[in-house]
Amino acid sequence: MDPMVIGAREISFGDSNDFEKESKLSLGERLKVFKSSQFDPDAFIDSKCHRMAEKELKHLTMYLKELKKESAEEMRKSVYANYSAFIRTAKEISALEGQLLSLRNLLSTQAAVVHGLSDGVHVNSLSPGLEGPTDEDMSRNKNNEVTRIETWLNEFLESLEVLLAERRVEEALTALDETDRVVEDANDRGSLKQTILISLQNAIMASKLKLADQLVETASQSSTKGAERRAVVTALKRLGDGLRAHTLLLNAHHQKLHHTMQILKPTATSNVSPGAAYCTSLSQLVFSTIAQASSDSLAVFGEDTSYTSELVSWAVKETKNFGVLVRRQSLAQSAASGNLRAAAQCVQICLGHCSLLESQGLSLSPVILKDFKPLVEQALSANLRRIEQNCAALASSDDWSLKHPHGGGVNQSRLSSSANRFNSMVQDLFEDVEPLETLQLGTPLLEGLIQVFHSFVNTLISAFPVSVTEATQDGLGVPIVKVAETEAQQLALLANALLLADEFLPRAAAKMLPLNHTIRDEEPSRRDIDRQNRVLEQRDWKKRLQKSVDRLRDSFCRQHALELIFTDDGELRLTAHMYTRLDGYAEEPEWFPSSIFQELYMRLSQIATLASEMFVGRERFATLLLIRLTETIILWISDDQTFWEEIEQGTKPLGPFGLQQFYLDMEFVMLFASQGRFLSRNLQQVAKNIIARAIDAVSATGIDPYSSLPEDEWFAEVAQIALKMLTGNANFENEDREAVSPTVSVSGRSMTSGFSHGSLASM
Repeated sequence: MDPMVIGAREISFGDSNDFEKESKLSLGERLKVFKSSQFDPDAFIDSKCHRMAEKELKHLTMYLKELKKESAEEMRKSVYANYSAFIRTAKEISALEGQLLSLRNLLSTQAAVVHGLSDGVHVNSLSPGLEGPTDEDMSRNKNNEVTRIETWLNEFLESLEVLLAERRVEEALTALDETDRVVEDANDRGSLKQTILISLQNAIMASKLKLADQLVETASQSSTKGAERRAVVTALKRLGDGLRAHTLLLNAHHQKLHHTMQILKPTATSNVSPGAAYCTSLSQLVFSTIAQASSDSLAVFGEDTSYTSELVSWAVKETKNFGVLVRRQSLAQSAASGNLRAAAQCVQICLGHCSLLESQGLSLSPVILKDFKPLVEQALSANLRRIEQNCAALASSDDWSLKHPHGGGVNQSRLSSSANRFNSMVQDLFEDVEPLETLQLGTPLLEGLIQVFHSFVNTLISAFPVSVTEATQDGLGVPIVKVAETEAQQLALLANALLLADEFLPRAAAKMLPLNHTIRDEEPSRRDIDRQNRVLEQRDWKKRLQKSVDRLRDSFCRQHALELIFTDDGELRLTAHMYTRLDGYAEEPEWFPSSIFQELYMRLSQIATLASEMFVGRERFATLLLIRLTETIILWISDDQTFWEEIEQGTKPLGPFGLQQFYLDMEFVMLFASQGRFLSRNLQQVAKNIIARAIDAVSATGIDPYSSLPEDEWFAEVAQIALKMLTGNANFENEDREAVSPTVSVSGRSMTSGFSHGSLASM
């Protein structure tokens, strides 16, 4: 990371006001402070930190450490990303150096020719052959020093020929080193003419080339073992051919690796699949060979960057070749079949062997992850599809009765057969989650599970009778799912979704927290931050699961609302005619809640009883379900434009009796909702708004609604009596009958008659 960028971040790390001001500046303006020649680091720190408390300073320290880690990681990625270009440039530079050396030798030879001609020396004396000086040369040069060196040169060449023929490498290298020393000494003293010096240098060069060719031939033989090969490579390096020696060393390891890999075949053991066994053997072979090559390179060449870069490039290439074999022999088949466990096992094996090289400075995990991640993603997708398909198929025969999971305890939550299958497959999917998180597939796994659960909830929704009817009417045919006909079965659909989203799926996802394999070596503060982030992610993930449950709950409420509002023949029951017709008779009607609201109360009571048995420990969900179902009915009345058009603008407007019945129905709903503890503020407000709108409708006709409406206590008392009668707890022997009617007493007979005969059932 650019230090200037880090500095810019530090500038903005003051108090919140400074941060807001400086965040509006451009990057160049924020970096001006560092470009000044008078920049004082101590004064800069004092200006930023003098108002900070100890806690803020600790936070700043932790922030700077994070920046340091990010910078190191960016540098590492940059180095790995540019290894190939670096090595290619190094080789080009090496070739250029060789060309420059040849050019220098050529220029030296030409200079020697010119110098020889000026001294009257024959050009043929420049030949570096093994023959000694001619008689003519001896006669022209009487210098004893020259004669001694020429004699020594002849003897050296003869001796070197013997050493090379007998392949006595160490002695030949020692002799060449001694020759270099003699030539350098003679050159410093100027005791040799340029022609003789060049002849001597050419002879030495020819001998080195011959020795290098012998060494390369020896190193290339398959019979050459490790220690001998290292000796040969060391000799080549002493000859000044280090790059060639290093390449030769790596090629030798490659040939050995390639030969051994041809022998390996996928085989199965008693407890390991053929693919996993082959992956294990191949991974151990490849990464142990890379480790040995790294050790040899370090032992011979040290930490020279030109050699380490070539080593890393070679290791990356071998790792990629290894990845091709693993994909072809193991991972491809596992990915296609959706065998996520086998694919994850192979990845884990490879990463385990790969991690052993990190102590030698070789981090090859990114190469492995890049090659294997697409196939593991394919296996993961196939696994998720299999869960979706299996559970959808099982739902076609699910009787929607809740049972304990197979092998589960009696205290374990109950699910239907298809939901139990869904849960068991998900738990198996999360069993080997560590390789998936290492491959950065934790988020795709959770996202995929969200989609699969969403699909399963759609299957549950299609089990409602209303969904089946709509599908048939739309020409889609009956869905391949068993219909949940009874209220107990329909509540079982909700129990399935709720328990999966609230208990079983989060329990499976919790295996990904904490990420011990990725953060065990980090500082405690970093571990805490990662853990907190993961907790927040899973909390958001659980909320998304809950949204699918809410969708199923709304479908349940819609199912029962439609059953109440419409008849079996599709006729609308909840109409304005229920109320407008009451004022067409001379006699006052018998006051009792309308039949549709009586049925609503009885249905809610039955659902509450069943829910108390199914949602033990989750009473809040049962309460929200009752609230939502009640609100669905009342909101339908509030939002039905046709209903209100008939009330407010119909040919027969709402009268006093209709208003009183309307008022009583709303009070009845609020009463039983309050006693059942599912009266929400929203429900209460909507009911009051409905009453106010009905009063306004009567006022619009010129009638004073309040003159005909009884006191609020009357509505509460009539609603209370209705509840007692509906539950079978009514006792009218000691009732004050005068209190139940605004004009005449409401007898126990008339109340009972009104309920038993469904006095308003026809409304």
